[in-house]
Amino acid sequence: MFDLDIRSLAAELLDISRERSITVATVESCTGGLVIGALTAISGSSSMVLGGLVTYSNEAKTELAGVPAELIREHGAVSEPVARAMAEGGRERLSSRLAVAITGIAGPDGGNALKPVGLVHFACADGARTLHREKRFGAQGRDEIRRLSVLEALDLLREAALADD
Repeated sequence: MFDLDIRSLAAELLDISRERSITVATVESCTGGLVIGALTAISGSSSMVLGGLVTYSNEAKTELAGVPAELIREHGAVSEPVARAMAEGGRERLSSRLAVAITGIAGPDGGNALKPVGLVHFACADGARTLHREKRFGAQGRDEIRRLSVLEALDLLREAALADD
């Protein structure tokens, strides 16, 4: 179901999480649950993976992840502040040590000059800090943007898990 790169990175993240007793959760928009799917495709993941929220609509971001509606109105759903709030809200609501959030424009529609197709914001919260990454994958096609987003989210979780002390 998932390609070798995704499966390998998910397995590596789960090994690190298991060794360090780190629980993880996801809050996903443009990936629609693919990150949590990649993690739970690995046998034994239930000991480290607490859950995932698919917050595709702005209302779901607010209701499920606790993102303030005014933050979405002010910055737009695809923005650094919203990605950070998604990660922080998901971590708190799922009681995980780490939570990753993804919000972006996978296309082929929905982009504009300021926020083009392929723009994706990632955030990972650990309670003490929230890491952020912005990627511009370009108009490579919806499936490829989503695949690259899954890889980026897993890599950000891995980085945060390795830094967690």
